[in-house]
Amino acid sequence: MYDVARPAPGNALEETSRIPVLPAEPGPAGGPPRRSAPSDPDYTAIQASPEFVSLRRRFRWFVFPLSFAFFAWYMTYVLLAAYAHDFMSRKVFGQVNVAILLGLGQFVSTALITWLYLRYARRRLDPRVAELRARAGLVDGKRR
Repeated sequence: MYDVARPAPGNALEETSRIPVLPAEPGPAGGPPRRSAPSDPDYTAIQASPEFVSLRRRFRWFVFPLSFAFFAWYMTYVLLAAYAHDFMSRKVFGQVNVAILLGLGQFVSTALITWLYLRYARRRLDPRVAELRARAGLVDGKRR
């Protein structure tokens, strides 16, 4: 039976952590080795760019207040359920009480927040992300 805790080794070098490093390509006429051009964008420069800083500011402007508001709404529901039994058990109609309506409100507010974020991201964030990707030479997150 196959032992999940001890998988079979695929390569003897993997077990010893001595995987050889490939040497750089030899230079012309036996000169020093050539280094290939970096294939990845300069993420540090992108992160420091004013466009990226503006993008992060827009993201935070939306996410932080809405996250705080939802957390406050959720904690209000939890505290009411824990300490306001009389209020939460008050019948609204039939067998439906305030607690049921507020609980369903949690699901509705989650869906609403998701919809609002998707709308905001599509209109305000995604166009700026596409600009940054184009400047970095990326298309759909992959190098051109």
